[in-house]
Amino acid sequence: RVKMSAEEILMCAVKLGKNSCLYFDELECDALCKEKTLHRVLRNVNSQLLVVRPDLNVAAFEDVTDQELQSGKGMHFSIHCYKTTTPLAGMPVAFSVQVEGKSYYMCCEREHGETIVRFKKGEVPNEIPGESNIIFYKRTFTSCSSKAFKFEYSMEQGMFLAFEEEGCLRKLTLKKLSKDEVDETMKISL
Repeated sequence: RVKMSAEEILMCAVKLGKNSCLYFDELECDALCKEKTLHRVLRNVNSQLLVVRPDLNVAAFEDVTDQELQSGKGMHFSIHCYKTTTPLAGMPVAFSVQVEGKSYYMCCEREHGETIVRFKKGEVPNEIPGESNIIFYKRTFTSCSSKAFKFEYSMEQGMFLAFEEEGCLRKLTLKKLSKDEVDETMKISL
């Protein structure tokens, strides 16, 4: 017996017409519409917080004091959840953060043949008509871990947000994951 949630079942309203023909009402196009926004800090497996520093063009997981957390510069994220007509891929989300009164959104860009994570000044849109480099699919990290998630980049299947050691930094990056692999660097708690 399979247990399904409302997010996993796509339902369309129909009506029965003459000659017992079914008609679909109000079919939606494949657009994403903002549904709700969550406000959270993002933690890695080491309980470090993701901190965005646009002036240095870096986002990294860092140890943060309570005082730094209160000031919240570049740590308090808005997670914008979108409705979709294809729920099986996961919950589509976009990330934004406030730093010194300015809003920055997370996106991915190709640079020297590699996809990298960037934060750009601006707001996330309320509607996205098609594919977008700001959308990630939120999924539970493992079936046993309902409070931790992994985020797959919507434009490159199998590429997930993760951290990577670079000197003394744990930089936010994208990392390839095979189907059955569990990689703790991709585990993000909200």
